[in-house]
Amino acid sequence: MNFELTQEQVMLRKVTRDICKSFDDEYWRNIEKEHIFPTEFWQACADAGLIGVLISEEYGGAGLKITDAVIILMEIAKSAAGMDGASTIHLSMFGANPLYYHGNKAQLQKYLPDVASGNLHVCFGVTEPNAGTDTARITTFAKKQGDKYIINGHKVFITKAQKADRMLLLARTTPYDEVKKKTDGMSIFFAPMDRSAITINEIEKMGRNGIDTNELFIENLEVDEFDLIGEEGKGFYHLLDGLNPERILIAAEAVGMGYGAIERACQYANERIVFGRPIGQNQGVQFPLADAYSHLKAAEALIYQACWLYEQGKPCGAEANMAKLRGSEAGFNAVDTAFQTFGGYAYAKEYNIERIFRMARLPRVAPITNELVKSFVAEKVLGLPRSY
Repeated sequence: MNFELTQEQVMLRKVTRDICKSFDDEYWRNIEKEHIFPTEFWQACADAGLIGVLISEEYGGAGLKITDAVIILMEIAKSAAGMDGASTIHLSMFGANPLYYHGNKAQLQKYLPDVASGNLHVCFGVTEPNAGTDTARITTFAKKQGDKYIINGHKVFITKAQKADRMLLLARTTPYDEVKKKTDGMSIFFAPMDRSAITINEIEKMGRNGIDTNELFIENLEVDEFDLIGEEGKGFYHLLDGLNPERILIAAEAVGMGYGAIERACQYANERIVFGRPIGQNQGVQFPLADAYSHLKAAEALIYQACWLYEQGKPCGAEANMAKLRGSEAGFNAVDTAFQTFGGYAYAKEYNIERIFRMARLPRVAPITNELVKSFVAEKVLGLPRSY
């Protein structure tokens, strides 16, 4: 593995950084306060070609790799944007993966150019209130009627549903008790977000309020047979092509927020004078920051290892999950350490640490809790008995 960025990757990071500089703390504080989608930021990223980096040039994308997506999202998360900015982009990066890898030629030609250009917003519809991580237990059902599927069900924690034009929707096409293997009988649809058949209720939450998170009630949603992705009944396996990249990208965002917070804290520690000297001169301030930074660097190395495995077509489930675990823990610890460096001022909104702090908590519980990541590693890597 070579950890040195290519000349193209250095330029990609610079382009991303320059875009982020145009959207300052005040812009993102307003996005957070008003709960509005950062349309101007999204358009700037779309104009720079950042949204379609993982889509091949044949379909209007840049044809780059997961490492390049990590560079982009880590840089966005490091900026004032945090996850409010990164989440706007990453859903179109990883969310379209099942379509990209398992869609037919006609589907790719119809949808991917608009995804790559930013003209088509995508959300991911998997989680259900009574299924959670036990995906096989979903009850949303798609019934075939002629050349259409009629879908009914209930989804929760669906990010960007209010803005989305299409949803990668996982539904059962064979009842759970009729399949030999519990992960069989589910299918993925690139379903239209038809508001006459989908009721969208926003979930109020503690942070990342520039991106809506929702509960969906689906009643007789008509989806053309054309929009079935891959093979009917094999949707769970098609879904896996989006899960490992998602873990990796979330890890990159968590680490990015950590770097941004440490950078702010170091600047403050050099400028803040107490007892006649900068507080950064005190080892009680220095050591936690140095420790937090080293943990970020270790997590970043694991992220790039997971990227390399994914790009080589090698199994990377363990590494992707461990990157998410270590990245989210290191990122949160770094933000928390920065918060402590600011002291009471961290609680004031104008310093932005409290806003990043609230967002930095999210990667530890989403898209999967760190406890379940540990269970996965214990079973799949260490060979211990399955605990769930």
